Amino acid sequence: MLDSFEIFSLFIKLMGCVIFIGIGATAIMDLWTFFLRCAFNIRGLDFALVGRWLARMPSGKFMHQSIGNSPKISGEAVIGWTAHYVIGIIYAAIVVLIWGEAWIDTPRAMPGIIVGVATVTVPFFVMQPCFGMGIAGSKTPNPLFVRVKSVTSHFVFGLGIYGAALLISSVV
Repeated sequence: MLDSFEIFSLFIKLMGCVIFIGIGATAIMDLWTFFLRCAFNIRGLDFALVGRWLARMPSGKFMHQSIGNSPKISGEAVIGWTAHYVIGIIYAAIVVLIWGEAWIDTPRAMPGIIVGVATVTVPFFVMQPCFGMGIAGSKTPNPLFVRVKSVTSHFVFGLGIYGAALLISSVV
């Protein structure tokens, strides 16, 4: 039987792995976005807008006609980028919660890809409508492009979950 110190140590190790996987997967997604911008001049989400959206929530403002036209908030970029990485960690934790701790020791690609692609529902049905872009970017000039870019980015995030798990599994 494990004593409380051993349980605590295992918990800290598990949380460290989840944090590493979440940050690693999010960084891979960000590298993908950087590649798209450099190679094809395709712009990604401005995380300052995420910060603006989140910072306005305590005052009851959730929906925007156009988030880009809403007044800027001090520190919105820091808020947005921090939220982006915290959310990546939460999604990594979901993979471990569903597939178990053993998945970290022997990661497989499909769990990461499944969760990565499933997470596109958040921007499609929450963020984009709240930003004034409509459900799944339906109010944007090119909804199909917005949808493909979102799904592709979240697929890459899913691959990032797998890649980061492979890396951490070789160390722990």
